[in-house]
Amino acid sequence: MSGTWPQGIFSARMIKDLAKSGAIASGKKFDADQIQPASLDLRLGEKALRVRSSFLPGPNRTVAERVENLKLHEIDLKEGAVLERGCVYIVPLLESLALPPEVAAAANPKSSTGRLDIFTRVIADNARGFDMVPAGYHGPLYLEISPRTFPILVRTGSRLSQMRFRTGNSRLTAAQHKAVHKKETLVFDPNMDVGEGVSLSIDLMGEGRGGLIGFRSKRHTAVVDVDKKDALDVLDYWEPLYNRGDNELILDPDEFYILVSRESVHVPPDYAAEMVPFDPLVGEFRVHYAGFFDPGFGHTEAGGEGSRAVLEVRSREVPFLLGHGQTIGRLVYEKMAERPQRLYGSALGSNYQAQSLKLSKHFKPFEGLPGAAK
Repeated sequence: MSGTWPQGIFSARMIKDLAKSGAIASGKKFDADQIQPASLDLRLGEKALRVRSSFLPGPNRTVAERVENLKLHEIDLKEGAVLERGCVYIVPLLESLALPPEVAAAANPKSSTGRLDIFTRVIADNARGFDMVPAGYHGPLYLEISPRTFPILVRTGSRLSQMRFRTGNSRLTAAQHKAVHKKETLVFDPNMDVGEGVSLSIDLMGEGRGGLIGFRSKRHTAVVDVDKKDALDVLDYWEPLYNRGDNELILDPDEFYILVSRESVHVPPDYAAEMVPFDPLVGEFRVHYAGFFDPGFGHTEAGGEGSRAVLEVRSREVPFLLGHGQTIGRLVYEKMAERPQRLYGSALGSNYQAQSLKLSKHFKPFEGLPGAAK
């Protein structure tokens, strides 16, 4: 594609054009479903480097130079390998970038990655921050991986992270959020505020789910193969949590929770959204590691009719009391550079369209209560 790229988040078609132009290179041919409506899945390369600590390379330093001083040992991923919880690994990705001067990129864990409590961050050479790639970047990409709850089995080609491409500042202002909400309905609850994004609150009632409000992870479990769907029994890895009449939940800082928003949300086709991972305005906890919401999420024509936001929650320092309807997160919207030809939803085989309370795709449906597997 010649000339200046249009302002906004790139669609799947534009990502393909980026790749054709040489701006995205890969050691292997793209997987058939690797390009999503507004993002590109990133694939693990052939080795993982166990390192002593997380790091940023900083100006004038490459990731490879930093790793050389921090690595403990190297792990071959070609046939698959287990990454242990509590350890930090650096994996060179198959994809590398040679971005045009006006095109920048940002990364986030995939939804299934976040729901497994796998902490991941993309690192570029000379980076001052995680998950952010400056406009015009030429160089390799690396993924920091730290499983927090479950040991995981990964291999070359496994996809734990995703990347968006953009030109300019496409985030909506408070006034623009209000205008789009009035026209398109971003959140299906008249009581929730729409301003600097869409505020979301927590559902601790469990209505329609027999009182099921969420799941708390178990410790000392078996390995999770990140590439196998519908393979694991929920109760081997999770403790279901039920509303016991007080509509409250105390978050223990040592535990990981899967909860769900009280509201259903909608991402219209001309927009993309992202969850703010840690918002000091709402409490001392981190919500939603995997923050990208694609165009069409919760969109009626894409099989959504409004979808709940499933929330991956960790308290940061101290135990924290949540009450039903308490604000727990904020979704901010950005303008797409063009409307995607295909939207997030059933036509793409998307795992979480029309979701209520749902664990990652690796688990069999939870049959304990009516509606819990929806």
